[in-house]
Amino acid sequence: MDFETDRFISTLVDRAPPHALEHLQLVLIPLVIAFVVAFPVAILLTRRRFIRSTERVMAVFNAGQTIPPLAVIAIFFPFLGLGREPALLALTIYALLPIARNTLVGLKGVPREVIEAARGMGMTDWEILIRVELPLSVPVIMAGVRISAILIAATAALASLVGGGGMGTIIFAGIDFFRVELVLAGTLFIVFIAILLDRVLTVVENILTTVHLKSR
Repeated sequence: MDFETDRFISTLVDRAPPHALEHLQLVLIPLVIAFVVAFPVAILLTRRRFIRSTERVMAVFNAGQTIPPLAVIAIFFPFLGLGREPALLALTIYALLPIARNTLVGLKGVPREVIEAARGMGMTDWEILIRVELPLSVPVIMAGVRISAILIAATAALASLVGGGGMGTIIFAGIDFFRVELVLAGTLFIVFIAILLDRVLTVVENILTTVHLKSR
């Protein structure tokens, strides 16, 4: 039994790079999808025509944040089964709220007098959004994206419980076989992914801010 266990663990360690790549995909794919969904929805909710729907839409996003990812997988199990797809769906739903909320806060925080000044210069609503509101909201919006990235990086470890892969495979194998080094290795990689994404997104924020300042 010990020989079989050691052989299994050795195979698991050899497969660490593929698991690491799977985990990175489990973070990046939901993050991109969540941004594509939450960002434009939040922008619409700041427009006069849709502002009355803000509370209802944000309530939906809040519900997605409070429902445990495994519960989401259970709900969609009859349609998607187990594996990577339901894990990606659950992580995407989990990532929506910080992006939507921060986009709303950022856009609503743009001083009214700045918007009125831009309108007085003859800018259209679209030009005001692109050239004034969004650039001034970049720090707050990117903070929401960073929060979502860190949440997904940590939560993605649960994907292995439903066959979704990722570093959770190594972590839970370490728990099952009482191998602390496996748990530590998987955890440290997840921490590394979270820190790396935070740094990369900070660089993106700085680039966007610099571009805006140069274009003024």
